[in-house]
Amino acid sequence: MRHLTAVFLLVLAALPDRAGVDRALDAHILPGFARFAVAAGALGEAARADCRASTLHAPFHAAFDAWMAVGDIRLGPSETGALSVAFWPDPRGFTRRALAGLIAARDPVARDPATFATVSIAARGLFALEMLIHDPEFARYDQGDYSCTLARAITADLAAQAQALERGWREEFAPLLRNAGSPGNATFLTPAEAMRALYTQVIASLEFTAGQRLGRPLGSFERPRPRLAEAWRSGRSLRNALLASESAHALATALADTPLPRSDAALARVREAAAAITDPAFQDITDPVARLRLEILQQAVRALKSAIEAEIGSRLGLTAGFNAQDGD
Repeated sequence: MRHLTAVFLLVLAALPDRAGVDRALDAHILPGFARFAVAAGALGEAARADCRASTLHAPFHAAFDAWMAVGDIRLGPSETGALSVAFWPDPRGFTRRALAGLIAARDPVARDPATFATVSIAARGLFALEMLIHDPEFARYDQGDYSCTLARAITADLAAQAQALERGWREEFAPLLRNAGSPGNATFLTPAEAMRALYTQVIASLEFTAGQRLGRPLGSFERPRPRLAEAWRSGRSLRNALLASESAHALATALADTPLPRSDAALARVREAAAAITDPAFQDITDPVARLRLEILQQAVRALKSAIEAEIGSRLGLTAGFNAQDGD
């Protein structure tokens, strides 16, 4: 009887972890990857119909929006798979050089979807497409040009990557998280490990947004670096920071088993700070007033991270572990 009681107590202790993991998967992660697969597929179809830059702007933004809901999750299939979907930061300009090299050589790899997946990750994914269709150096092409063929190759490859990520999460990795602690599960030995792994994604995402998405363009007061902003060519820098913050909050909410009033209020302040920024590409931050507004947004994102740590991390005894974006 004592043995059965001990087992029952252990099961009860694991229930909040299992429930939080299930909610995170069912309410946020799996639907997010499914939506990204649909949006990336629509982008590929749009490019097949008309691969000119201007016609791809709307489906590009739709696909990028969908990606931002799950793009900061660097776990399981996404630990390496996300790199070729979103190769950023790129401080050395590898994407520009990779695209220029393919175009100058009229490399036949763009005509073969199977082999295009082997090219440098700098020439693949959302940021390669952003440069191709939004940078004036690349975007002035017509139907029949090599760059049009390249746009089709990038979008087809992106759609294939999105499908692989969705399938990998749904069929392989989600079951490992759900069945943490089960016999034969060497990835997650306890439900608490699965919970901690997902919690780490929340904290790492907010750290990445504050330190990289906002910190890189801020640079220093003497030397701001607006051209280091994420997706500035397509005017998505602010939108990406806001979507990433909202996604981190949504994942935290799914993990939690109680209301998060402090985190909810912190997210509202993030949105308020974002609404005060006038240039969505952060290209105006050489102006002290614009810089201050971006710094306020950065502080608000960090405050959101602190709120989530207090309401989830401290209460559940969780600390963030290693994340694939650490050290970027």
